[in-house]
Amino acid sequence: MDWVLFSSALLSATLLPGSSEALLLARLGDGVAWLPLVLTATLGNLLGSLVTYAMGRAGNQVITRRWLRIDAADIARAEKWFARWGAPVLLLAWLPVVGDPLCLFAGLLRLDLPRFLLLVGLGKLARYGLIALLAG
Repeated sequence: MDWVLFSSALLSATLLPGSSEALLLARLGDGVAWLPLVLTATLGNLLGSLVTYAMGRAGNQVITRRWLRIDAADIARAEKWFARWGAPVLLLAWLPVVGDPLCLFAGLLRLDLPRFLLLVGLGKLARYGLIALLAG
C-alpha cells in the first residue's frame, strides 16, 4: 500500500485543506499500477470522510458551534436539503468545498453508517477511477 497516498487522501477528506489528486497523478506518471493506487486513495479518502462524519455524529458543541460556527439554523437548512435530495447526495462528497460539510451534516443528522459508507465510497471510487482513466 502506498502510505503517502493513503495519508494524503485521508487528510484531504477531513476539514483540513489538501489535495490527493496531484499525488495520485504523480504516482500514475511513475508507472505504478492504477488499481492499487485508486483503491488506496479511495480507502484513505473514505476514512477521512468517516472522521468528519464521526465529528458530526458526536455532535460535539465545541467543534460544531465554536470552531465551525454551526447553529440550529444551519442544521435546519441541512435537514431540508437532505430531505429534498436524499442520502444519494453523498455521492458528491468528493466535491471540493461542499463535500466535507455533506459528511459533517450526515453525521449531525444521524444518517445510518452503512448507507453513508456505501454512498461516499462509491462517489470517491468513481472520482479516483475517472482521474486514473483520464491520466492513462
